[in-house]
Amino acid sequence: MRRFLVLLTTGVFFLATLRTTNACTGISLRSRDGAVIAARTVEWALGDAHHDALVIFPRGHEFRALTPDGKNGLKWTGTHGFVSLTAYGEEYGPDAMNEAGLYVGVYYFPGYASFSKFEKSEVGRSLSVGDFMRWMLSSFSTVEQVKASLDQVRIVNVEDPRFGGAPLPFHWKISDATGASIVLEIVDGGQIRIYDALLGVITNSPDYNWHLTNLRNYLGMAGAPKESVTLDGRQFAPLGSGTGLMGLPGDFTPPSRFVRAVALTASVRPLETAEDAVFEAFRILDNFNIPVGATGSADRIATDIASATQITTACDLKNRVLYFHTMDNRQIQKLDLRKIDFATVQHQVIREGAIREQQVHEIAPE
Repeated sequence: MRRFLVLLTTGVFFLATLRTTNACTGISLRSRDGAVIAARTVEWALGDAHHDALVIFPRGHEFRALTPDGKNGLKWTGTHGFVSLTAYGEEYGPDAMNEAGLYVGVYYFPGYASFSKFEKSEVGRSLSVGDFMRWMLSSFSTVEQVKASLDQVRIVNVEDPRFGGAPLPFHWKISDATGASIVLEIVDGGQIRIYDALLGVITNSPDYNWHLTNLRNYLGMAGAPKESVTLDGRQFAPLGSGTGLMGLPGDFTPPSRFVRAVALTASVRPLETAEDAVFEAFRILDNFNIPVGATGSADRIATDIASATQITTACDLKNRVLYFHTMDNRQIQKLDLRKIDFATVQHQVIREGAIREQQVHEIAPE
């Protein structure tokens, strides 16, 4: 009985975290011209996180990591320039790409993420979760380089009041222009687990291995409609297309979004160019947009954008182009990293993408 109560309490805690945290969904697509697209939605449960501004870091930028004792962690000089979304005005956010085509995205991982214990003797190689992201982007070109260098650092939990005092239990999707894509999870007090990202898909908790196991419950799904059947001399035909996907989960929980993302990504038509893949990624991710209030309490009208889809991005890792649209401006915008001289560009925040006004084109008759 006692064990049952422990399990029940753990389950209630996990369900509560699903209701109160963000619900990001990531996928990857390829095109026949060799492009690799890493795309995702971004949601955040604490309201408007201002993800629609971008920050540019030049080559040679000096970094100093944050630890529980202050800005006294790992010190390094970046060898690659990169561009990142921001969060709450801070210079890191949920999504980023560097000039070599390395992509790093962070996704909420509550109930499972467990970072290394901060030890003063290890302060010189300690990093917060945000600094870990910036360290990868500024230091490496490929997924393999990241994997080979993980023993150089320790990721520690740092409470950050700039995020409303919220805990920051993340896991990471890391991809490069070759098509390599992994999910990196840190659990059990600093143990690193690495998974090949199936079709580039990632959501949130539980751990990645659980999601892969759960896919076995949906093996019979296909896009083609079911065949007609005859019962007792009467023929029963499908009511329409899509019956092959009957039972595909449509809610916003991480397990359901994972299954849906795998099914939709696996069914993608052949894509000729990078731009074809970018726009296909946006179409797929439209199936994961969370409307304002959809995951909120039923006893009140939503007054904020908490947990809604605030921004959707697509990073072309071959051509180094970052595309995005936001909740408040559905027009797709882009930043071409090839047009930035990262040797001379100034460290800066770009707010042009933060125009919060729907762009409507009126058609005029001749």
